[in-house]
Amino acid sequence: MTALEIRFAEAESSLGSSRRRLIREILDHSEDTYFLSSRALAQRFNLDPTTIVRTIQALGYKRYSEFAADLRSHFVARITPYAVMKSAVREKRSLADHIEHTLEMDFHNLNALRSRLDAKHVLEIAKRIDRSRKVLVVGVDFAASLSNLLAYGLVSIGYEAEAPVGSAGNLHQKVMLLGPKDLLIAISFGRCLQDTVDCVTSARDNRVPTFGLTDSEKSPIGRFCDSSWITSTASPSFHGSYVAVVSAINALLVACSQLHPQRSLAVLRRKEQEFRSRWYTPATKGSSSLPNKEE
Repeated sequence: MTALEIRFAEAESSLGSSRRRLIREILDHSEDTYFLSSRALAQRFNLDPTTIVRTIQALGYKRYSEFAADLRSHFVARITPYAVMKSAVREKRSLADHIEHTLEMDFHNLNALRSRLDAKHVLEIAKRIDRSRKVLVVGVDFAASLSNLLAYGLVSIGYEAEAPVGSAGNLHQKVMLLGPKDLLIAISFGRCLQDTVDCVTSARDNRVPTFGLTDSEKSPIGRFCDSSWITSTASPSFHGSYVAVVSAINALLVACSQLHPQRSLAVLRRKEQEFRSRWYTPATKGSSSLPNKEE
């Protein structure tokens, strides 16, 4: 539950029916209400502004700004691709403005990560990975590309890592094979996907250490993992922004590679020799790399 939902649940029994309906309407349509001032919110529901203020006070808020902050957090936690797209369309920006806004948000997310994540935190997780017998990286849907990036990078420098694909059943089977000497890394954002959260709780039940990449300390991944990094995915894009997440993964891979640089070099050297035939080779003079067209 979000902070606003918790307040509502605690105060619900003491609220009148009209106030309960109002708060439910605000929560259920947060994509249309999170950005409104108290006066605009009152206009949306055809109410007097004092009614809005008193209802908010009944939830325990002293100022509207406090309520508005929790409402925005509620919106972010409950956000869907449709809600993001709807919000972006409502802003009536030009196409160029939408593009500029997206780039600005990416830049903001990177700056937020830079101010929050320091080298000490990165090194702690790198050492935890180094101590692990096996690392299982779980990310579903859009986060699958992130889990693949991290697992593939770890394997490339000599770690036993995997990003499972396939059904939820396959995920859970992989988790069930983990033990206290392994590590589960979960990647999910916002409300978090059920399959990813289930993997975390299952791992914890088996005393498997867990680490998460998420966008809020209050998200299920933030609450249930032993430790986590907060990486903002805020974006006007329907799929969110993973710029900061990729940057965090890059920092972690660099730290892991430098813990044992000679081992990393040895593994990368063998990989380079084995994969040399996969690189593009220009055609020699007088020959063509393209098939001849049929006459």
